[in-house]
Amino acid sequence: PVNSQEKEYYQLKTYTIENESQEKMVDTYLENAFLPSLKRYGITSVGVFKLHNSNFVKADKIHVLIPFTSLLHFEALEDFLLVDKAHLKAGEAYLKAAFNNAPYTRINSVLMRAFPEMPKMKPSPVEGPKKDRIYELRSYESPTELTYKNKVHMFNQGGEVELFDSLGFNAVFYGEVISGDAMPNLMYMTSFSNMNKRDELWKTFFASSKWTELKSDAYYKNNMKKADIMLLYPTAYSDY
Repeated sequence: PVNSQEKEYYQLKTYTIENESQEKMVDTYLENAFLPSLKRYGITSVGVFKLHNSNFVKADKIHVLIPFTSLLHFEALEDFLLVDKAHLKAGEAYLKAAFNNAPYTRINSVLMRAFPEMPKMKPSPVEGPKKDRIYELRSYESPTELTYKNKVHMFNQGGEVELFDSLGFNAVFYGEVISGDAMPNLMYMTSFSNMNKRDELWKTFFASSKWTELKSDAYYKNNMKKADIMLLYPTAYSDY
């Protein structure tokens, strides 16, 4: 078991935008001001993702995934951004946007603590055109706090993380949500070079004897009530 001090923390910041002008403002800020400032702060692997558009889902979100070594590291970032002169200068248009021309509708933030089975984030090694890549972000909600802990157990001690790993799902992170708007829930992200590869691997996953064993284990019965699945791609300036 990994000492909790060694587990990373993740913030998933989600910008809701209304139009292309807002999207451009947020993209420009993230690329030219925010990510460079995070690098100066010591955070080198930041993922920025958008939704693969479809007829059914409106692609009005920009997701930023930031790893932190501790809660103190997370908390101190805000002060750092306020004194980082290069950040203030490069981000001026966004930071000083007029009240009636804001860069976004709202920012939603989810804070997570890494699973013991994967205490550190692994920036995805998948290759190929960024627009074709699939970064699959999943949120699993449980009926109660205890059934949620049971689902987390299933991933760690139960061997679900190990199964994903053995099949080559290229997980970026697994996290227990410690503050968010869909609790109790856990979140994780896997990555694939394209949609075909993703579909293929999920078929293999569901057909595996390990999954059959986990699924039919009475100990893990009814530990989930809802799965939210988002199929994302990395922006041109995302670190991975």
